[in-house]
Amino acid sequence: MSYLVISEEDQNFGHTKNAAADFYRANKVPEELECALAEAFFQNPEDVNGYLANYFAKLSPAPLISRLNGKEVYDSRGQRSVEAEVYCIACNKEKLKSKEREERGILIVLQVKGEGEEGGGQRTASATISSHLGLTTNIEEREQHVMIAVQWITEPLNKMLEKHNPCDQAEVDRKLSEFLMARDLEEKEIRNKEKEESLSACEPEVELPSSPLEKKKEKKPDKKKKGNVSEKPFCPAEPPEPVLPGCLAIGSVSLAVAKTGAQITGIPLYKYIRGLKNPVDKSNFHMPVPLVTLLSCGKTSTGKLKLLEEVILIPKAGDKLKQIITMAMQLQQEMMKIVNTSAKSGTTQAILRDSGVMPVSFDRPEQALDLITEACSNLELELGVEIHLAVNCAAPNLMDYTKEKYEIATGVFKSADDLVAMYTTLIGKYAAVVALIDPFRKEDVDQWEKLSTSVGDACLLLSDMTFKPQVPPLPGVKGRLLKHINEITVSELIHITGNEQGSLVLGTVCNEACSDDSLSDIAVGLGMDYIKVGGLRCGERMSKYNRLLCIEQELTQHGILVTKENHPPPLFIERVQVETVEE
Repeated sequence: MSYLVISEEDQNFGHTKNAAADFYRANKVPEELECALAEAFFQNPEDVNGYLANYFAKLSPAPLISRLNGKEVYDSRGQRSVEAEVYCIACNKEKLKSKEREERGILIVLQVKGEGEEGGGQRTASATISSHLGLTTNIEEREQHVMIAVQWITEPLNKMLEKHNPCDQAEVDRKLSEFLMARDLEEKEIRNKEKEESLSACEPEVELPSSPLEKKKEKKPDKKKKGNVSEKPFCPAEPPEPVLPGCLAIGSVSLAVAKTGAQITGIPLYKYIRGLKNPVDKSNFHMPVPLVTLLSCGKTSTGKLKLLEEVILIPKAGDKLKQIITMAMQLQQEMMKIVNTSAKSGTTQAILRDSGVMPVSFDRPEQALDLITEACSNLELELGVEIHLAVNCAAPNLMDYTKEKYEIATGVFKSADDLVAMYTTLIGKYAAVVALIDPFRKEDVDQWEKLSTSVGDACLLLSDMTFKPQVPPLPGVKGRLLKHINEITVSELIHITGNEQGSLVLGTVCNEACSDDSLSDIAVGLGMDYIKVGGLRCGERMSKYNRLLCIEQELTQHGILVTKENHPPPLFIERVQVETVEE
């Protein structure tokens, strides 16, 4: 009787073979392979291996966040900033899907590393959103904010978002918001504890009773004059909103994840954000009207006038972006020509700042508006018909709290009521001025209402809602300026823009990263009616305009661009209705 002897090596091979067969059957590899080969045969592609690679890549599970990385870097102005990187596992490889830098604004560089590095692919993109630290100007404080933000990204946020789906923006933002709330409560508890300890350390002073002689010397309070009985006391400034150290990480990571989701789904960021805001209607888009800054007569200008921080061009609804940029450039060149021609021999000629805005040396607001009027006349542009104007007064920065008045020009002070009269006269004289941004401090509530009543529908009042997006608008305010800063997540942006009544302008801060263009995608994706980018110069602004041009061309090619004639911005709705009634 003979026996078949199987070697140990053959036995191991047989076990391995059976285990492999079970493994492939469990993962349905034979069925998918059969389908792939059959489909490739009938499609007859030139690159069979590439076709099969794409086929099986579709079957791969959605990429998940593997880790976040935070870095300290330097921005274009030499200030410390934060860079957040988002890595994902895709096809069993870790890829750098998105990275975002905080440059007093936030720069997001979306990048998949090329072959020979981690992962595969060669796609690269970049974007920036506005972010700043409010009134924090101290270098040490800023460095602390950056250091804490880097630590948050690298440690707690990294662990918190590990293995999360980057395409689930709502869940990611919910976790980021909850994390921020917990840190904010901790910070408040620390401040309260320190306050209690400092109070307990101080011994209470014993107040000695005053002598009868001292009582006689005490002066009675002055009686109010008859004319001053109805005067409302000056309202001091509200304390600035505290900026939680490290909060820069929240907004940056949120948008970095949104960029990652857009790349994974293979669509532009503006379409991805539109899908987050309105999953049902993704068909039609409209382009936000760009508000182009023409002049600056603010605190940094060489002249006496400080009130006109920006004089802004509002193009006619329906104009194409190239047409708007060309018109604004021509208008700016004509204004420079007028200023240089009228300048005396030996004086400094008009030049454009790095911000793309022409600073002018004027003493009165009328001079700036007369200059634009003359330039429009020379170019045969109908001011008040083809183009309108907005004025960013930035009045909160002009308050002199020792005098309790606004310093609108060097040595010229006006009360809030005086400003109401001045604005009313100015708007009555210059009908093309259809919007005023921050004409008062937010504390001057009565004056906001008085001015709104005075100018009626002739002029829209806008306030900057950057630091308090959830606060109800001031009386008379029919529009607000929004900037994406600090801890505001993409989901919060969607919520704010969905609930806001009246005109809403998405704006930038004054110093942003040169490679930024994501603000343009955000404005289009959120369905904004206006985007305030700034002047027509330098990389940080022109990148936004160029991105808007690309989006406009793409939407036109696909036939999904709704023109402004069919979708008028709210700013013009009331004016059109008034004109129709008059006709």
